Amino acid sequence: MQRDQMAAPDARRGKVKCLVWDLDHTLWQGVLSEGDQATPAPGVAQIIESLDRRGILQSIASKNDAAFAMARLRQLGLADYFLYPQINWGPKSASIQQIAERLNIGVDAIAFVDDQAFERDEVAFSLPAVLCLDAADLGGLLELPELTPRFLTDESRTRRLMYVHDAARGAEEDSFAGPKEEFLAALNMTFSVAPALEVDLHRLEELTARTNQLNTTGYIYSYEELNFFRTSDRHELLVAALEDRYGPYGKIGLTLIEKSDTVWTIKLMLMSCRVMSRGVGTILLNSVMNMARARGVKLRAEMILNERNRMMYVTYKFAGFLALEKHGNTEILEHDLQGIAAVPGYVQLHLAPALSGV
Repeated sequence: MQRDQMAAPDARRGKVKCLVWDLDHTLWQGVLSEGDQATPAPGVAQIIESLDRRGILQSIASKNDAAFAMARLRQLGLADYFLYPQINWGPKSASIQQIAERLNIGVDAIAFVDDQAFERDEVAFSLPAVLCLDAADLGGLLELPELTPRFLTDESRTRRLMYVHDAARGAEEDSFAGPKEEFLAALNMTFSVAPALEVDLHRLEELTARTNQLNTTGYIYSYEELNFFRTSDRHELLVAALEDRYGPYGKIGLTLIEKSDTVWTIKLMLMSCRVMSRGVGTILLNSVMNMARARGVKLRAEMILNERNRMMYVTYKFAGFLALEKHGNTEILEHDLQGIAAVPGYVQLHLAPALSGV
């Protein structure tokens, strides 16, 4: 049941994390600036609602008057669905790039729908990784595998709200005059680490499929494989969660440890990009290091370095892991379990009691 190769039964399924809409002759009928009523195109409201339930974020890249367009979206009851809308007269590729940066996702996780071939071609030329869609094909949008996750989780259904909370945190941080550590302390963060439960597995499968940057190996595990690891005496599957005074971030990290009597090996460790700026990226790793030291075993880690996950390699290195051996593109690192960093003072760690005897 154990697998050391990355697998994806359908590499396209659920690939898109955000759908970016054009407005005129796409989301609505007519041209707003020419006095048209701008009534939603047939089925569009239902598409927007369905994508939101699937956990697919949505935004706007439109050449329009921003205040006028947002007022119309509010009248239609649709404005709240769109995160970081870019309504201006610049190139739509630049707007999409801005959306990706604000959401902290890659442009390869974005789809763009527009009625004009010129606009789609401009985006495809400047950002070839973006999936460009013709508004004439809206009827089949919900059937596209890229927009069809394998399953829905609690995090899927509330993903947009989590990003809204992130925006509120960001706005407060931007206006905060003191040191960043004081701002982080004001968030009252609690970071939890616990053994994965069966109810967590769909979310963990989703994390392995969706998390590319803060991911040490890129292994993608199915529900069934994760459940095997969860119940195996030779493995430890841990899940991390974060919450603060704005609300929960949800399940934002996991680690899979292969155990023997003398050596633990981290087969996979990943963290959602949404918490990159919260200063909690090393807490899960340090928790595993402390558990290994308490058990008196060596701690090793697999690392498959690629062009996107270098930050995780740097994280291992800064934590004190040293290269032990290399097999092809897989590097094995080891830590002497000395000098483990303490939990930052601005966050409270809650370690499940069951882990004290791991």
